[in-house]
Amino acid sequence: MVTLELRQISVPPGHRVLFRDVNWQEFEAILEELGEHRASRIAYSQGTLEIRMPLPEHEFNKEILGDIVKILLEELEMDRECFGSTTFKRKSMLQGIEPDNCFYIQNYALMIGKKRIDLSIDPPPDLAIEVDLTSKTQLDAYEALGVPEIWRYENNKLMINVLEDGKYVASDISPTFPNLPIIEAISQYCEQSQTAGTSQTLRLFRKWVREQIQMYF
Repeated sequence: MVTLELRQISVPPGHRVLFRDVNWQEFEAILEELGEHRASRIAYSQGTLEIRMPLPEHEFNKEILGDIVKILLEELEMDRECFGSTTFKRKSMLQGIEPDNCFYIQNYALMIGKKRIDLSIDPPPDLAIEVDLTSKTQLDAYEALGVPEIWRYENNKLMINVLEDGKYVASDISPTFPNLPIIEAISQYCEQSQTAGTSQTLRLFRKWVREQIQMYF
């Protein structure tokens, strides 16, 4: 059997590599070897490990989506704790995932001041964001860990998945922001950012949110 070290494996931007039959101890060792300060993202589900390397376009969309969520929460005066691309894992379920961004909203008070997360006692994030989420390994991990809402941005369109009876189903509304047309608005403003730029787009989005609040809240 040939054994390779992680430093010998190069994943080009926009690609992913899958490892089969990876046990939990090996998964933990790989996380430690990769370290926290890296560009790659991982997903682990029942012995299958995925390492993916995002493109610059992916990082751009991840950032603007995170900023949009923060604007929504600020304007609606909803408290939150943001945990970014934290590694969420649970040994008893053999699952691990690193979202592009994530937020504790309903459970924000439980996470204030947290430096380490233990999903055997801590709740999963209330909202996770993924750009170009196409892997079954990733979805399986999110389902098993019980993340109630995922925003998936792919091909210039936002899709919302909510957890029902342990499985994700598509939804036209966001349970976090049920009174706003989130899918249409975010898809529109993310696309607009490609020509208008991030700063102007976010200012326009904040103005739109305030207008919605005045009309419907």
